[in-house]
Amino acid sequence: MPHLKRSFIAVTAAFALAACSESEPRTDRFEQTGKLLALSGGDAGAEGACINCHGLQGEGNGGDAPRLAGLNSGYIVRQMDYFSTGLRRHPKMVWIADHVDRPQRLRLGEYYQSLPVPRDVPGAGPISDAACDPRIARLYHQGDADRGIPSCASCHGANGQGDMANPPLAGQPAPYLELQLRHWRNGERYGNPQSGMLDISRLLADGELQALAGYSAALRDANAYPALPAACLPERRPDPRNDA
Repeated sequence: MPHLKRSFIAVTAAFALAACSESEPRTDRFEQTGKLLALSGGDAGAEGACINCHGLQGEGNGGDAPRLAGLNSGYIVRQMDYFSTGLRRHPKMVWIADHVDRPQRLRLGEYYQSLPVPRDVPGAGPISDAACDPRIARLYHQGDADRGIPSCASCHGANGQGDMANPPLAGQPAPYLELQLRHWRNGERYGNPQSGMLDISRLLADGELQALAGYSAALRDANAYPALPAACLPERRPDPRNDA
């Protein structure tokens, strides 16, 4: 009888353990890596997976979903914070941000920062002649003091490389950059200190928005934009030291 009792207890315990392993997720939400979150969507589910819009390599879609690969982790986390607090408006991103908590945002940021900038970016291609107009190059590198427009380079870098506070522009699809400038202008995007981008976007003419987006996207090391016109090459850019 004692032997039978021990056997019954062992079998019962085995069934209990099996039931637990089937009902509990194999990976705890706090153990999910940034890559797993990007692929699965975490608490947002498959519909909210980053790869749906931003691509398997973080390359973006060439339209309203930017390249995330190689972006600064802090910048990515801050943008998700903005979506969740209403400083940026995009229905799907707001919904996703509401389902991704702070630790998960940090892991996603670290994951995308670790990815190499892809050589092939959707939407990248030969840019317009207007984007290579010397006046656009001057606007990017020197700004326009008469209109109170600071240079883009003062925040985003001479080569569009960005920094911890400001995103890189080089290598982002030009259509995406233009769309963001229009979002700033229309009050659909906030979060820039002292409303800098809001003011700048409203001082630019429509044609300048598109041309600046094209020029910025094709700055040095933006490998996805081949055969840059001569006006866009570094040696033709204005030198801020001599106002050339």
